[in-house]
Amino acid sequence: MSYLSELALQYIDGEWRAGSGSWDIVDVDPYTGDKLAGITVATVEEVDQAYRAAERAQKEWAATNPYARRLVFERALRIIEEREQEITEAITAELGGTALKAGFELALTKDMLRESMQLSLRAEGRLLPSPVDGKENRLYRLPVGVVGVISPFNFPLFLSIKAVAPALALGNGVVLKPHQETPVVGGTLIARIFEEAGLPAGLLNVVITDIAEIGDAFIEHPVPKVISFTGSDKVGRHVATVAASHFKRTVLELGGNSALIVLDDADLDYAVDAAVFSRFAHQGQVCMAANRVLVDRSVADEFTEKFVAKVATLRVGDPRDPATQLGPLINPVQADSITAQVDQAIAAGATALLRGETNGSLMAPVVLGGLPADAPILQRELFGPVVLVVPFDGEDEAVRIANDTPFGLSGAVHTADVERGVRVAQRIETGMIHVNDGTIADEAVVPFGGEKNSGVGRLNGESTVDAFTTVKWISIQHGRSRFPF
Repeated sequence: MSYLSELALQYIDGEWRAGSGSWDIVDVDPYTGDKLAGITVATVEEVDQAYRAAERAQKEWAATNPYARRLVFERALRIIEEREQEITEAITAELGGTALKAGFELALTKDMLRESMQLSLRAEGRLLPSPVDGKENRLYRLPVGVVGVISPFNFPLFLSIKAVAPALALGNGVVLKPHQETPVVGGTLIARIFEEAGLPAGLLNVVITDIAEIGDAFIEHPVPKVISFTGSDKVGRHVATVAASHFKRTVLELGGNSALIVLDDADLDYAVDAAVFSRFAHQGQVCMAANRVLVDRSVADEFTEKFVAKVATLRVGDPRDPATQLGPLINPVQADSITAQVDQAIAAGATALLRGETNGSLMAPVVLGGLPADAPILQRELFGPVVLVVPFDGEDEAVRIANDTPFGLSGAVHTADVERGVRVAQRIETGMIHVNDGTIADEAVVPFGGEKNSGVGRLNGESTVDAFTTVKWISIQHGRSRFPF
């Protein structure tokens, strides 16, 4: 895979170079276990160089006509469209994504680049009235300066672009630290795309490194004014704490424990289809995935029978095979961890309605029922192909169970009565929820984010403008002010 070997470098101040750390991050194919590349980690000094480069380049970029800035994103979009097959192969090799998953990720990425073209023109100012005669109040919307972006391994291309492209479009510089499991697709591939698209050198930097090498230097550095992090709630809490101690803003897109609720009047066949996709897309390694499927007891038996039957048909295997629907988890450690949680749940009283084998990074789907109300697995984000089926009696109990989690990212409600679905959805403590659809959705113009432990802030559309810009008040006194002394 040429991308994975050619781009196994740091990208700092417009230069491709090896890191100067004392050890390598090894990029591995999660299905075959083959080594794809070794990347010498960036040091604290190189993180500093990246931030300083972004700081230097940002001022001229912010002064560039936004119509000229927009052209960079148009060219980046064309590059991705021209190289979709190569990028798909890289997604499959580096993170085990199936063709279906790669297509989904690429579609989201292209939509975000289209939205970024518009964001280049969206930082509008305002004029406000004043109680003082002759005074004019102007509000200017300005870039924050430099944004630090930390992205995850599950949708690395899209979730890096989701922060990087809008931040650049709004006139900022960016330093991106991709997840060590996906350093190319989530990092240096993006740098190459923008380099070829004509982004000025220094504006976007990619440092491939780990906290074991740099500690909290990426967050603590004095240059970035905003840190955008996507990942687990545990790490997000640490990022927020460190950033706050340095008076930095954060945008935190964290984990979830979403519930898909099937009410007694739902179209069961359709709800089954929605639930299977919502849980097993990309092997369940999606923050919005439906960990829990809540079903009204009056239809629970029929729904569960159909649901388990459909899940049993999912094909697990080589992500390069077009017929494969579930590829590998990101690594064997993740697969073993999820398997151990399943074992513990069964030992504590859960019933395995469907249980396949775990073999290395491959994990066949698991459907658990009969869970005790206090089962710890009901409270966790399950980043794997495991789903929990929970019956309920009536809407009030459905709402109570759905909200009985520290997370609040996404969700879904299935019912024949749309307004009933909306009423239930309004009671669920999440940032996003969908009536008669799946739990997995992201649209470039709609605010994306969660409540509770699922994050702080929103991205997409106007929310992105708020996240990556600041407001400056300039008043003008026409005539002379009167001062008390």
